[in-house]
Amino acid sequence: MAKIEERLLVLSLALLLVMCACTKAPSSSNLTLILATTTSTQDSGLLDVLVPLFEKQTGYRVKIIAVGTGAALRMARDGNADVLLVHAPAAEKELMEAGWGRDRFLVMHNDFVIVGPGADPAGIQGLPTAAEAFRRIAAAGATFISRGDGSGTHQMELELWAKAGFDPKGQPWYLESGQGMGATLTIASEKNAYTLTDRATYLAYRASLKLKILAEGDPALLNVYHVITVNPEKWPKVNYEGALAFARFLMDPATQEIIGRFGVERFGQPLFYPDADKTDEELGLP
Repeated sequence: MAKIEERLLVLSLALLLVMCACTKAPSSSNLTLILATTTSTQDSGLLDVLVPLFEKQTGYRVKIIAVGTGAALRMARDGNADVLLVHAPAAEKELMEAGWGRDRFLVMHNDFVIVGPGADPAGIQGLPTAAEAFRRIAAAGATFISRGDGSGTHQMELELWAKAGFDPKGQPWYLESGQGMGATLTIASEKNAYTLTDRATYLAYRASLKLKILAEGDPALLNVYHVITVNPEKWPKVNYEGALAFARFLMDPATQEIIGRFGVERFGQPLFYPDADKTDEELGLP
């Protein structure tokens, strides 16, 4: 019994230390934090859970700008954001190598899926690779809706077309929405078209869509998210203290547990998988 009580006391003290660390008042007078992030983290509802919790714990007020990852990275280069939550690893590395980002931490992952009409006119259901699915879509001339916005999802889509050995640009069946993931899914549903989406946003919108998951499970469809702080040496006015606080909040074990549970009650499966205790190499990223 004594050992159990001792363990409970240790756990209680550890929890108290975590709470104290998370609720530490900012030393800076700048309590506004600009978060540039993907539409998927917004459309899935994850930020509706995490941001209010972060604000309550720290006293910061977060201004969320949900755009494609490409636009979020440009905001960092232009000094128009303090912190990023994005999912385009190759482009993120370029940002870091150019010195626009100070810190970059692994946060979570889910996956991309190819969705389309239940009739599946291109016959892609059950194909082993996304590249083969894209080749079938092209061969059938089936309508495909691309985000066309430089987002992480759009960058993944272009990589898959390259693997398929086909450039869809200019094809009459290939349409660009120029919008976020939720809006693109809605357009694809209305046009009985195929599109590439992150699983989380699809599940969040599924009830209003006439689309089903037709291709999934290819390792190439892994969708990994990192948090990046903007480099104050490049942009001295950025809120680096707040950015680092947000990054540490996302990596905190308590937050990681929340991320791992998000979506389970509503969808029967998590929408994101926490990864703060892993490395890029463990996830198979170069």
